[in-house]
Amino acid sequence: MSSSTALPGQSPISETAPLSLCAREPRVPADRLVAEMVPPPRFDSVRFDTYVPDPNQPSQTEAVRVLSGFAAGLGGAHASGAGRRKWFGRKPVVAAAPLGVYLDGGYGVGKTHLLASLWHATPAEPALKAFGTFVELTNLVGALGFQQTVQTLSGHRLLCIDEFELDDPGDTVLVSSLLSRLVEAGVALAATSNTLPGKLGEGRFAAADFLREIQGLSAHFRPLRIDGEDYRHRGLPEAPPPYSEDQVTRAAYATEGASLDDFPALLDHLARVHPSRYGALTDGVRAVCLTEVQPVPDQSTALRLVVLADRLYDREVPVLASGVPFDRLFSDDMLNGGYRKKYFRAISRLTALARDAKGLVGQ
Repeated sequence: MSSSTALPGQSPISETAPLSLCAREPRVPADRLVAEMVPPPRFDSVRFDTYVPDPNQPSQTEAVRVLSGFAAGLGGAHASGAGRRKWFGRKPVVAAAPLGVYLDGGYGVGKTHLLASLWHATPAEPALKAFGTFVELTNLVGALGFQQTVQTLSGHRLLCIDEFELDDPGDTVLVSSLLSRLVEAGVALAATSNTLPGKLGEGRFAAADFLREIQGLSAHFRPLRIDGEDYRHRGLPEAPPPYSEDQVTRAAYATEGASLDDFPALLDHLARVHPSRYGALTDGVRAVCLTEVQPVPDQSTALRLVVLADRLYDREVPVLASGVPFDRLFSDDMLNGGYRKKYFRAISRLTALARDAKGLVGQ
């Protein structure tokens, strides 16, 4: 809609009204889910030589060395497609050693940078390498079905899984079974997480069957510890305080491609959109402007917001907001509970995007 828009008592600020995420209901075909399993735009150009290890953290330098060697060893027939076995052909050859590396570390130490660098460095055509978050992988299974997902990915040379999280026993069994089948097919695995493979699920679930599934996953990976501080906080100013509703609204109207939504309404809308579509929800959006940001009311809502924060961060979409600061989005109970790693990651990423949005005010 085009119009000469003005706030009360002010001159027109734009000829075009901002977008609204709440007005979008994207439909994402399954083939797009597969085609988009590549490093997100934020990590298009990262490489091992663009990762700057902290000199006080030797584990970061060691990680680059190990992963560079891992990538170099992934060439060969399977990578070119010449050695791909047919699904109902001969029995697969099971590797004698783990076919995976598992990057374990805290928030913002560059795990995703390293994982994307591994994807770029692996000597295989992009169609034979897959990169996605744990949530995106489970969404792919939901879209294609288990057997079709196995067949689709079994010809790949490498599967990279970012933010490996096991939030319920059902997902644990699903992913454990999927990775086991892919390892049998000769697919190399790489993953990031904030928790060691053998410790996943601690503080969340206690069922013996669940813990057995966790241990089964551990055998597929060589854990690689990466220590360090959150790079998003190193030497950077504190996140700006929230702006006024008037400032956010004016910035939305003055910024081409910006969206403008009431935060509570957006949270309600996210409940009606499958998380696999949150990336498509932000297609073409150059900035997200939110009014009346307030603490999220419950855990289901909070987990949906985490997924949206990940998609915005991947796409480097700045977020300008009024209301409470982002570090007050989640209650103390949430931050001390089983999903605390996800919530701290979301706070860290939204804070970084809030810094990126400072330039939108006063345009």
